[in-house]
Amino acid sequence: MLYHNRDSLLIVMEPGKTLVLCVDRDDDIGYKSNVISPVIGRAAALDAALQLGLADPEDSDTNAILAGIRMFDDLVRDGEDAEIAIITGDHMNMLAGDRKIASSLDYVITETNVTQCIVISDGAEDEFVIPVIQSKIPITSVRRVIVNQMPNLEGTYYIIKKVISDQKIARFLFVPLGLAMLLYAASYLLGFPQIATTIVIGVIGFYLLYRGLGLDAKIRNLAKSFETSLTRGNISFMTYFGAVVLVIIGIIMGIMTVLKYYSQESTLGVFAYVLTFLYGAVEWATFAGVIATLGVIMDNFLYDRENLGKVVIFPFFVGAMGLIVYCGIVYLLAVSSLGTFPITPDYAFQYITYGTFGGIIIAFTGIVIRNNINKSLEKRDSQNIIDVIDT
Repeated sequence: MLYHNRDSLLIVMEPGKTLVLCVDRDDDIGYKSNVISPVIGRAAALDAALQLGLADPEDSDTNAILAGIRMFDDLVRDGEDAEIAIITGDHMNMLAGDRKIASSLDYVITETNVTQCIVISDGAEDEFVIPVIQSKIPITSVRRVIVNQMPNLEGTYYIIKKVISDQKIARFLFVPLGLAMLLYAASYLLGFPQIATTIVIGVIGFYLLYRGLGLDAKIRNLAKSFETSLTRGNISFMTYFGAVVLVIIGIIMGIMTVLKYYSQESTLGVFAYVLTFLYGAVEWATFAGVIATLGVIMDNFLYDRENLGKVVIFPFFVGAMGLIVYCGIVYLLAVSSLGTFPITPDYAFQYITYGTFGGIIIAFTGIVIRNNINKSLEKRDSQNIIDVIDT
């Protein structure tokens, strides 16, 4: 709206509709009380706070929602056009949760026709999504709701209790510690106390790499593929199952190899133990990879031949990498201080030389086969197009 006077032109924008937005990035509302987000409206928000409060009276998100309702009431009492909504992410997957927050906010903006928002959160974790919110709607204020707790010992007890009860933190913190303790005790029971510390450190290191590299998500995807193969009756289900059995055998063989050489030589370093484990396990792991990929090839040949050229190369590359890794481990063990290793350094050099060339030949063979299959598929598609044109 424009207002004129003698000296200047004054521009005054009429206030738009304000959204009081409560953010629950880890979806405690849905995870604990089964409330489906987004939640729009004062009555629905109050019911969500009540449901969450009954499910977990100590959850700070309840206080954040109630604070949002109070701010909404204050805005309405002051004569502003306002609305309140709650949006949530995902309890286990933050990436998927942030995408859910973005899509939920689009829906809320469309339904309520708001032009600006006030963000209410219970901590810094929820505020990580502020850039996402700002990309959708202007933010005029951010309020963090801090829940007052008893000081000193009672406050510390409360924090420890929350950490233990939170499944996300418990899985990351207690699983590796519990597994390490069990392995430490098992080492003593089996009569190998000298390597107990090495095993514990190795397990914790493996778990940190497992989580840090995102292997947990890849394993979940593999399990989902395994389930899909079972429900569809694919051949790959049996090959996946066989691959899992072979991997388990490989792990056992690797441990047995470590114990075998440990019983004969007590001055080995940690690196040598890792190599001896891989020496006993890598053949089985390679065989498992080849078996699993063969099942994928069979399924594509039967049900999806258009993508056959993309997967036919898998067993060749898996076999080539397994061969090169195995020969490299043999060479390293032969030239190390492992005096009881049955292969001499000179013979091990032949291993690494022939193994490298053999791996390259296997990979090249796979590439040639893939190219021939792709050419055959392209020729078939071209012929089909010609047939269609002729008819």
